[in-house]
Amino acid sequence: MAQYDYRSLEKKWQQYWDEHQTYRAEINIAKPKFYALDMFPYPSGAGLHVGHPLGYIASDVVARYKKLKGFNVLHPMGFDAFGLPAEQYAIQTGQHPAITTAQNISRYKEQLRGFGFSFDWDKEVQTSDPSYYKWTQWIFVRLFKSWYNNESDKAEPIDTLIRIFEAHGNEKVNAVADEDTPAFTLAEWNAFSEVEKQRMLLKYRLAYLANTIVNWCPELGTVLSNDEVKDGFSERGGFPVIRKDMLQWNLRITAYADRLLSGLDTIDWPEPLKEMQRNWIGKSLGAELAFKTEVPEASIKVFTTRIDTIFGVTFLVLAPEHELVETLTTANRKAAVTDYVEQAKNRSERDRMSDVKTISGEFTGSYAIHPFSGDKIPVWVADYVLIGYGTGAVMAVPAGDQRDYAFAKHFNLPIIPIIEGTDVSAMADPTKTGTMINSGFINGMEVKDATLRAIEELEKLKIGKAKTNFRIRDAIFGRQRYWGEPIPAYFDGDIPYVLDESELPLTLPEVDAYKPTEAGEPPLGRATNWQTADGKPYELTTMPGWAGSSWYFFRYMDPHNEKEFVSKEAQAYWKDVDLYIGGAEHATGHLLYSRFWTKFLYDRGWVNVDEYAKKLINQGMIQGISEKICKFGRLGSTTSKTNTIYFQNELGIVGPEIINNDKNFHVFVSYDVVNSISRYQTSDHYVLIDCVTNNELDINKYLEWRADPEFADAVFVTKSGYWQNGSFQQVINGPIEDIFKTKPEVEKMSKSKYNVVNPDDVIAQYGADTLRMYEMFLGPLEQSKPWNTNGIDGVNKFLRKLWRLFHNDDDQFAVSDAEPTAEELKILHRTIKKTEDDIASQSFNTSVSSFMICVNELSSLQCNKRKILTDLVVILSPYAPHIAEELWQLLGNSESVTQASFPAFQEKYLIEQSYEYPISINGKVRAKMNFALDMPVANIEREVLASEKIQKWLEGKTPKKVIIVPKKIVNIVI
Repeated sequence: MAQYDYRSLEKKWQQYWDEHQTYRAEINIAKPKFYALDMFPYPSGAGLHVGHPLGYIASDVVARYKKLKGFNVLHPMGFDAFGLPAEQYAIQTGQHPAITTAQNISRYKEQLRGFGFSFDWDKEVQTSDPSYYKWTQWIFVRLFKSWYNNESDKAEPIDTLIRIFEAHGNEKVNAVADEDTPAFTLAEWNAFSEVEKQRMLLKYRLAYLANTIVNWCPELGTVLSNDEVKDGFSERGGFPVIRKDMLQWNLRITAYADRLLSGLDTIDWPEPLKEMQRNWIGKSLGAELAFKTEVPEASIKVFTTRIDTIFGVTFLVLAPEHELVETLTTANRKAAVTDYVEQAKNRSERDRMSDVKTISGEFTGSYAIHPFSGDKIPVWVADYVLIGYGTGAVMAVPAGDQRDYAFAKHFNLPIIPIIEGTDVSAMADPTKTGTMINSGFINGMEVKDATLRAIEELEKLKIGKAKTNFRIRDAIFGRQRYWGEPIPAYFDGDIPYVLDESELPLTLPEVDAYKPTEAGEPPLGRATNWQTADGKPYELTTMPGWAGSSWYFFRYMDPHNEKEFVSKEAQAYWKDVDLYIGGAEHATGHLLYSRFWTKFLYDRGWVNVDEYAKKLINQGMIQGISEKICKFGRLGSTTSKTNTIYFQNELGIVGPEIINNDKNFHVFVSYDVVNSISRYQTSDHYVLIDCVTNNELDINKYLEWRADPEFADAVFVTKSGYWQNGSFQQVINGPIEDIFKTKPEVEKMSKSKYNVVNPDDVIAQYGADTLRMYEMFLGPLEQSKPWNTNGIDGVNKFLRKLWRLFHNDDDQFAVSDAEPTAEELKILHRTIKKTEDDIASQSFNTSVSSFMICVNELSSLQCNKRKILTDLVVILSPYAPHIAEELWQLLGNSESVTQASFPAFQEKYLIEQSYEYPISINGKVRAKMNFALDMPVANIEREVLASEKIQKWLEGKTPKKVIIVPKKIVNIVI
């Protein structure tokens, strides 16, 4: 029997690929390019589990296929190496995070190499490498030195803005800027001091400092992104998070909101992901207006998409963080409002948006003045209004908005219907068509006309205007952490300046600890001489984790360039990513910010694309199968050292059985008898999956895993008795049923659930090719599916069967040079076509099925023809590259199979040349015969009747009738 020694041959070919740099990609204008990219991983100490490589395998299949099709393929890999986990570990251990990160990266690379991926490791990048983050800092400097010109609809150098100021002031400037940017003349600009000029420019820069409401985690001592906060607690560590107003670096992503929105129509990304980005950007058309208040200096600005409902406003609501809350709160309301605002700080924006059941708020004691009716309108504070959307204040129209309606009902506030025919007796009616009622000068108008008339009146009275609004806020860029890119800025007084390009990279300094200083400064405040050569202090915050991942796809094109982040030649050739694979969880983080940075780099002429990834696929999750065992609560009295188990069979209770358990109360019950053992409470406990086979617990393995003396005398109850101390005690008469059953459950792979499958173990047992093909075989790439090792044997057997096609039973290579038959060519070309179609549609699972069918059919034909098997090796190689390389070499080829050409599909081999007719005699099929498809009916009849098999059934009789249905049947009537 031929032996397939995957261990030696996989190691052999991985070494060959490394030594020959098989996958190194260089610019070659003679070939078309293909750029396959995976979202690069954050290297955690836990290493990879079998779910992580799913997308990598898919991209590798496509990359290898494209290479076979004649493309010059760039398929790089690197590491998103900055991050909070490494910093927290450093705080706990005192070990520099660079050491931990290097160890983790080494582990990841070892595992990734074990899969045989076609990565060009010469292109590797690590975001924590100063040679890489020099260019991240360089991009930040360029953002700081840019502004957004609405006239040209792009970013431009800040120098062009300064020249405009020096010629005209800002009266002719149409730019994206802070809301409170004042108008100034040329004379006023010239009269500004240097400090005043720099403060004014900060209102226009794409990277700027401003007071911003952030998610502040006191325990971690840092700002967190919305994605890092869950239910008011940090995702890392579970510490309380509050909303806090802090001076922060921001990036003006809002300048690109419209382009980020319209750009979604130009890229082939999953529609659900694009919809998430559309919602996050949140474009809305409406009006902005100001409500005067009883406090002369306080005017409340609101944005509304329904200015037609202006006469339905019965109260105003401020976000708890709104700057006017303190000003408008009267003395008698101060205590209640202050307490409420403090509570609201502990809730994340996500919680406040999603929690529609909780209704809370406080009246400030002040009133606003309706701009048209002059009525007094109470001003409230409520956390369902967010400071980050619109102006942080809303005009509440309870007749048309359900949240406003619920609030009005709860606090007994008026509800005024404003559209004829709507019923607001039980809930709000958001109808946007109909005739206005109770609405002053727009009474009797249709909604559309009322909207235009109301905006006209706002602008006439100079209290408002039409406006397009976006939900997206500028991106908070600073983090109070150590393990991140230092922001290349310094301060002269309170004015920030950026370093010159020649001073980059600004590298991380040594510190005595990786936590905030005693004074509450970020960890960089611990550094000695963290300042410029002339003594000006550097910025103490570092960049967020997404900074380095917002442009890495360009660096892969030219990673060793010391003069620029990517050369024009490299970018012009590789251009953009043809296939990007990664998780949908990054929809409003990395995948949005990276589009923003690309558009900025495009505006300034450093890249020639404004969308970096043509096609994106979100791979599904490979879920783990957790195994649980059932544990009884404490049995008997709290002082008893004896547990009583009542066993029960179909006839009733048998027992009780006394279990001596003097040392502990650990009693576990097999899941197939939990309901048959009465009286006590139970709880589920996770078990290491290595202790379970086919949902049966290996008790000895379990006890070894627990490695706890407390469990030494644990009891494991089964159908007919129990295990204790390695022996089984029969309790119920009859067959011995001593198997202890666990309960499986499909869940996310997690260390806490003990259901993580290490790919190293799978590769050791089955080989990398088996694992690669099995992960593709599990189901459609985009769908989540459970990991189940029960099915992996089938894939392994398939590869062994493939191996045997090339070998005889003595393990000798045995391939024939005979010409293939029509049937063999048909099998091959059907598989070629299926493989091409499946890769084009990313239906990798069905390709694996087609390979299995092909090998089974060729095996049944005992086909070992060189012309068939040579092409089979090539089409299979993207999926199982190691065995393909070995078989390719055995076929006499001196170069790698990656240098081959993908076989051309030929339709002619699938065209049927003959048909096998069933031959029926008096309605019963007695034989089958093959005839050419173009054979005349008369000839078919003559050959059928002349056949010895048919003559036997005719018994010398002459048929009354012979009926021939072409390509169907021959029916003989006797």
